[in-house]
Amino acid sequence: MISEDTIAAISTPPGRGGIGIVRLSGERAVEIARGLIHSGDHPLKLEPQRAVLAEFIDPDKGVVLDQVVCTYFRKHHSYTAEDVVELACHGSPVVVARLLECCLGKGARAAEPGEFTMRAFLNGRIDLTQAEAVRDLIESRTLFQARVAAQQMEGSVALRIQPYKQKLVDLIALLEAGIDFAEDDVSVLGWEEIGNHIDASVKDLEGLCEGFTVGRLIHEGLSLAIVGRPNVGKSSLFNRLLNQDRAIVTASPGTTRDLVAESAEIEGVPLRFVDTAGIRTAREEVESIGVQKSLGAIADSDLTLVVLDGSEALTSEDGELFQKVAPLGRMLVAVNKADLPEKFGESEVRELWSANGAGPESRKAFSVVRTSALKGRGIEDLKKQILSTAVPLLELEGADQFITNLRHQQLIRDSLDALRKARAAAGRKIPHEMVLIDLYNALHALDGITGQTATEDILGLIFGRFCIGK
Repeated sequence: MISEDTIAAISTPPGRGGIGIVRLSGERAVEIARGLIHSGDHPLKLEPQRAVLAEFIDPDKGVVLDQVVCTYFRKHHSYTAEDVVELACHGSPVVVARLLECCLGKGARAAEPGEFTMRAFLNGRIDLTQAEAVRDLIESRTLFQARVAAQQMEGSVALRIQPYKQKLVDLIALLEAGIDFAEDDVSVLGWEEIGNHIDASVKDLEGLCEGFTVGRLIHEGLSLAIVGRPNVGKSSLFNRLLNQDRAIVTASPGTTRDLVAESAEIEGVPLRFVDTAGIRTAREEVESIGVQKSLGAIADSDLTLVVLDGSEALTSEDGELFQKVAPLGRMLVAVNKADLPEKFGESEVRELWSANGAGPESRKAFSVVRTSALKGRGIEDLKKQILSTAVPLLELEGADQFITNLRHQQLIRDSLDALRKARAAAGRKIPHEMVLIDLYNALHALDGITGQTATEDILGLIFGRFCIGK
């Protein structure tokens, strides 16, 4: 699967900038660079891990197009574990494009998306989880996401699953030894002991798999729907959370007829806020459509922020809203307009919830925060409650311990399925050879996380999502 071609690509974003970089990787990287870059009247001398200032000479016309900084990374000490040369010129799109064109004219091949990182993986420089973390780091929208991706680039995922793999390897080795050397009085594990070993592995992997709930929020972000009756201040609160006037705010109820979505972050966790139409009995067709969209947004969100008007007494419409929200997941209540005289307290909110919750299972704990979107009061407290409700702070501190990749979670589930089959086989005292088949399948799935058993199709799917030049 490792190509012998020398590849080239522009590694900086499209457009104008201070510099533009063309990267070469492969056996002919140095040869191609020397054919284009000259140091005055002298041949270009490239020393490993050193930058050299030189000139880019257009091979067709023999004229200097730009000054470049040429850096050579020797095989086994480069990103791809191949000879790599990076040519940094000024960030003119036409110059960068011409530099790449000349590299291709000298015998390089245009790199596919993610091909540099794929070569790093195929050459054993990084494992598959580290390669995926490279993409995650490039795509990170917050510093917190970048920190988690950086930890995974250091191999935190592989280190996390290594003890679980080792337990499986040890169990497989004991069973294999008992089978292969039975005539030499090597004892075979008893069925109860085999079952205990498998149960311990199942428990470990179940905990790892469950952590994906938090890991997904770290990786993909949190979706929060802001709902309430018309004119309770949803849009004003939405604007305050974003620190910008994104939604239209008027004194007339029912201003918001459609969903308004915007992204922000809290403590480094990306959030997608969705301001919804006021939920009430619709008085016209357009408003009715808006209310239906609001209910759909609630169902699709990770967390619902119910906004109540603290300057007015609670109404039957507030109770009806609780009935709609109750079965749809976690929620948080903001009692808005705290700058006006208070007409009800937290106890009344909880009583209304209890009276309108959809069954005992929906009467879960939730936080009530008093806010004033007009004056900006309680906004910071609300942000903290949003984060702690969705992703507890204790869990955030150990974010590097969570699985954040859906592919990893699916492979862990595959491993769990195989372990459960092995446990059932051991319970029925099926021959050890059959139990071993399931144990090997469980180990095979875990190996797939780091890429030890990855197929070419899987690699193409993963690296095809990278940007060209990386």
